[in-house]
Amino acid sequence: MTALDTYRSDARAWLSSVAGEFGREARRGLSEAEDLALGRRYQRAKFDAGYAGINWPKEIGGQGLTHIEKVTFEAEEMQFGMPNVYFGISLGMPVPILMRYGSDPAFVKERVLKALKGEEIWCQLFSEPSGGTDLAALRTKAEPDGNGWRVNGQKVWTSWAHYSDYGVIVVRTDPTVPKHKGLTYFWVDMKAPGVTVRPIKLAGGDSHVNEVFFDNVRVEDSQRMSPVNEGFAVAMTTLMIERYVATDSAGFGPHLDLFVSLAKDTMLNGRPAIEDGRVRSAIARNHAMRSGLDAITARAMLMMQAGMVPGPEGSLNKLVAVRSRQKLSELAIDLQGAPGIAYDDHAFGKEDWTFSWLNAPTGRIAGGSDETLLNTIAERILGLPQDHRPDKGVPFNQIPA
Repeated sequence: MTALDTYRSDARAWLSSVAGEFGREARRGLSEAEDLALGRRYQRAKFDAGYAGINWPKEIGGQGLTHIEKVTFEAEEMQFGMPNVYFGISLGMPVPILMRYGSDPAFVKERVLKALKGEEIWCQLFSEPSGGTDLAALRTKAEPDGNGWRVNGQKVWTSWAHYSDYGVIVVRTDPTVPKHKGLTYFWVDMKAPGVTVRPIKLAGGDSHVNEVFFDNVRVEDSQRMSPVNEGFAVAMTTLMIERYVATDSAGFGPHLDLFVSLAKDTMLNGRPAIEDGRVRSAIARNHAMRSGLDAITARAMLMMQAGMVPGPEGSLNKLVAVRSRQKLSELAIDLQGAPGIAYDDHAFGKEDWTFSWLNAPTGRIAGGSDETLLNTIAERILGLPQDHRPDKGVPFNQIPA
């Protein structure tokens, strides 16, 4: 037995031991608030057992292991339906960005430890009504105010903002320069005066995304995480991490193993669906695709651990994974017939095909729309000429609204 096999076995044993307290059966029938409370206890249990921050440095609260151990644990964890969804974005993008760009080491370590223990949640405040796919078109502004700043504007589609303690935000600090050059990156206190959060009801029935309004919110200059007017580079680093870390090879949908089990148990034309050539072909294509994406992600994780910035392949990772999730979910629903469209209010996105299919379009927008990712792949991977951009080089305040 290899060291990784031993790690997997130990992780599976620990997860089995706490599944009765935190797993899918313990969660059924809980309100979202109750499920969040259970999730906080589970996150603390993970920390105490050595399964939080698996590939983060030990000196800041992590376990000092590699991305391989991280994905190994997550593959086992997925099978138990644990309440970890509330912490995915927090520990996936904002907290790693804080670790990299935060200016106060003591503050950073305290926030990281509290996030790893489930005591605090962070959100990512990027998209706006006028600047989602084109992040640099954002209009939320920060103006100097003594030794700090005043932030005014609106963000939208912010996941878990209604439960968040802190967030990372990119704002416009100079409208007289081209749109990419006048942005600055901060962290903000989500409980500060002037911050208003309003949940948005989605087609799937849940309300995990929000509108967030900033009305004259005071932000200290010590909360700045980039040089003034140079925040776009930090924002791009955040999005690159999102396209690798926050999108697994299943596109945040059910794992391929669940589809194989469904195909074995479902009859198609008088025999198990797994015997149908079209189904077997779909399984093979999906497996090949996910294996390739896992290899790309593993390389990116090694680059990030070495202090390097991963390349544009993250766009390919996210584009292919979420599209594949949508197609596989649709096929799973078709195999089930009419029962496949039944919706369960207490379904979990990583194991329910209907929930996965309904929410897949959201995944094709978050972290960069399909069209934006295709442009990135064309220009930065294939080296094709850029599209004509009439606002390129034009001061932001001279671009027609």
